[in-house]
Amino acid sequence: MTQVAQKPDAQKPDAAPPLLSVNNIEVVYNDVILVLRGLSLAVPEGEIVALLGANGAGKSTTLKAISGLLKAEDGAITRGSVQFRGEVVSGLDPGKIVRRGIFQVMEGRRIVADMTCRENLLLGAFTRRDREINSDIDRVYEFFPRLKERTGLAGYLSGGEQQMLAIGRALMARPKLILMDEPSMGLSPLLVKEVFGIIRQINRDLGVTILLVEQNARMALSCATYGYIMEQGKIVLDGTAEELANNEDVKEFYLGGGGGEERRSFKNLKSFKRRKRWI
Repeated sequence: MTQVAQKPDAQKPDAAPPLLSVNNIEVVYNDVILVLRGLSLAVPEGEIVALLGANGAGKSTTLKAISGLLKAEDGAITRGSVQFRGEVVSGLDPGKIVRRGIFQVMEGRRIVADMTCRENLLLGAFTRRDREINSDIDRVYEFFPRLKERTGLAGYLSGGEQQMLAIGRALMARPKLILMDEPSMGLSPLLVKEVFGIIRQINRDLGVTILLVEQNARMALSCATYGYIMEQGKIVLDGTAEELANNEDVKEFYLGGGGGEERRSFKNLKSFKRRKRWI
């Protein structure tokens, strides 16, 4: 059985178990299309972990497997399990997974265009029944002051503001873990830096754990502590963010650091060999 790759510190006998553990899962769409093949990863509590890979590697499918959103696309976990805080959550409805502390920020923001910013934020609190929702909206505005100024419909927000709204909506659920899918998509370099700065701040100030899927590998590794690289539905390499950033293959594939006058095609390069770091 495939074991879960861990950070070196996690090999110590007294190390705390990870907040999230994905154990040897397979995901199939429409009963015939195998997308994930024995995928395992672990996310320690309080950290930012990056999940990198080329388009079509299965990164978004991995997030949907964790958040329970596969059913909406005729997908299912057919083998393995997802554990959160020691409890198996694979197979639960998305609403129940949100209540347990996992919230996914979807690729492309997915804000409701014909609702106001405040109404979008209230959607993030749909599982809550407490009386602190208004104070949490004020806290979101502290992270994103521009959203407080935008009183019209969310569809008129800029791309960067919509991304901020999507992250703010996630915070309204008071999550322990946020799954972020391509937060830099469609944003200018200046806005990318701003959004990633806010991601770091949320992790640092609120202690929210983050599993980050991102095409901008350089930016992702700059804020993560650990990373996994996917290829064809499997984890093929993992290590600390510093190790991955200094890996020659990673430089070639994702950071534009390969030698030669012309960068080689990803398809023509050798597959990664996953590092042997098992529990």
